[in-house]
Amino acid sequence: MESYIALLRAVNLGGRNKVAMRDLRELVSGLGHHDVTTYLQSGNVLFTSDRSDRGDLAREIQERIAEVTGVDAPVLLRTQDELAGVIDANPEPAAVSAPTQLHVAFLSAEVPPERLAAIDTKRFAPDRLHPGRQVVYLWYENGAGRSKLTNAALERLLEVRATARNWKTVTALLDRASEKGLSGA
Repeated sequence: MESYIALLRAVNLGGRNKVAMRDLRELVSGLGHHDVTTYLQSGNVLFTSDRSDRGDLAREIQERIAEVTGVDAPVLLRTQDELAGVIDANPEPAAVSAPTQLHVAFLSAEVPPERLAAIDTKRFAPDRLHPGRQVVYLWYENGAGRSKLTNAALERLLEVRATARNWKTVTALLDRASEKGLSGA
């Protein structure tokens, strides 16, 4: 049994792409997965599955969401161990006291190092970005709402799909997975 955290991109933002968390839990359970819970209204689903074919799982959940709700929301999957690794690799220790200033953009694929190196980070100052393993850490000095470094801009720069969560949500997801007794396999 493998445990997963599914991160949906751009659901329930500003009244768009509405997906009820009850519906989301039911459709993930209906696909044969277990221990399904959601966290917040932003499309975070924790579940266990007998399957390990991540690409197929993510696609299947995305397609089912579209069928049931009419919302085409990309789905990125991470295991509890991978999420713990993201937290352990945090390059911004200040996130402990300012958890809404640090966001983690989870990426749909690894980004070639040369593409990351080509980003002119000065144009986003005072915000900072730090590449990680299939994530980018985003430090928003004056808050994410004022930044030019949006999720859409990040996707254009990196040429991959991304969905971001603030540090408070990332750590809460790991805490919830740990409380449920989910493990990496």
